[in-house]
Amino acid sequence: MEHVEFTQDLMAFLDASPTPWHAVANLAARLDAAGFQALDEKEDWLLARGQGYYVIRNGSSIVAFRTGQRDPADAGIRMVGAHTDSPCLKVKPNPELRRKGYFQVGVEVYGGVLLNPWFDRDLSLAGRVTLLDDNGAVRDTLVNFKRPVAFIPSLAIHLDREANSNRSVNAQTDLPPVLMQVPGNDSTRFDQILIEQIASEDGVRASKILGYELGFYDAQGAALVGLNQEFLASARLDNLLSCYIGVQSLIHTSGEEGALLVCNDHEEVGSMSAEGAQGPFLSAVLDRWCGAGRARAIAHSMMVSADNAHGVHPNFADKHDENHGPILNQGPVIKVNHNQRYATNSRSAALYRHISDELGLPHQTFVVRSDMGCGSTIGPLTAANLGVTTLDIGVPQFGMHSIRELAGTRDGYTLFQVLTEFLQRRAVF
Repeated sequence: MEHVEFTQDLMAFLDASPTPWHAVANLAARLDAAGFQALDEKEDWLLARGQGYYVIRNGSSIVAFRTGQRDPADAGIRMVGAHTDSPCLKVKPNPELRRKGYFQVGVEVYGGVLLNPWFDRDLSLAGRVTLLDDNGAVRDTLVNFKRPVAFIPSLAIHLDREANSNRSVNAQTDLPPVLMQVPGNDSTRFDQILIEQIASEDGVRASKILGYELGFYDAQGAALVGLNQEFLASARLDNLLSCYIGVQSLIHTSGEEGALLVCNDHEEVGSMSAEGAQGPFLSAVLDRWCGAGRARAIAHSMMVSADNAHGVHPNFADKHDENHGPILNQGPVIKVNHNQRYATNSRSAALYRHISDELGLPHQTFVVRSDMGCGSTIGPLTAANLGVTTLDIGVPQFGMHSIRELAGTRDGYTLFQVLTEFLQRRAVF
């Protein structure tokens, strides 16, 4: 896969993946096309050497792996981890609001959202809906309005003269999006809007909506930005960029060695769920693959937790340690925190640097300022749950947790090249 092809396909993946459920469906489609076989957790597994498999939990988390040609207890497993969720605004269960002739819906803030950029954007809506169909069966379906259907208008500066110096956002009162105008006697129900959308999307006739998990998203698609198009602007770069890099790396490996990709949901809210990194999903897959040899396999193995890093902002350079300010398009960032907010140690960092240097590719290192708090990833959670040597790394970006983020166009492809080599390297430790 060449750089231009990589970037174009990445942009298509980002645009087609407005929610974790859509992202996992798109990851599975790529794995299907590459010859991987779908597994069901409810069934027995008969795994063969040299084959590719994947398993999905909750529709929003996925583990894909190549069994390799050797026993994992002797050869170990080369692992990459990422997460499928991104901060957003999710629709409440009883969302209808009618104010001054406008139909709005109540929203709940999911994750650490940077709220101000959500105002004055063209918003669409997508997610998973559980319904009762006209045959009396309970089923799930994905919904994606695709077109702009909502807007959160800012209050005019004339009505708030301190808007540029002292405006805060109240998540309860300031964020309900406007969907349409309605007459005074309006009785529109959000459930009915969903029923009509589902029928128009895939022809499913729903007699009743039983539940949903829906989030608003920026309707503007991914785009190349900059006079030289050296930047990629998109929603959900954190962390669908890493999911895409991970699946492409796994697909492009030789298949000789045991290799695995896990993309967990719920990282942005702490990962404590059945399908999150603090849950048992990955551990259960490893048990079924490795059996009694799991402990030996883990001792031979290494995990690369791929989650984007904070590039040094030219207008706020003092927010970074002066020796650790990652620059966009100058390589993926090894993330270090000795208080274990990142799981990187000297051994895992050394292996990445060694492979990267062998390929002649750049890399950088990030350490948060000593007087600031540090974020975290699925890396420490996975390392603690499995006991596996782990590296935290990520592509540098601007605007993390904004509705629209910015990354360099070269860094993702660089990380793809290094991870592909890592996943097929015979000796790890």
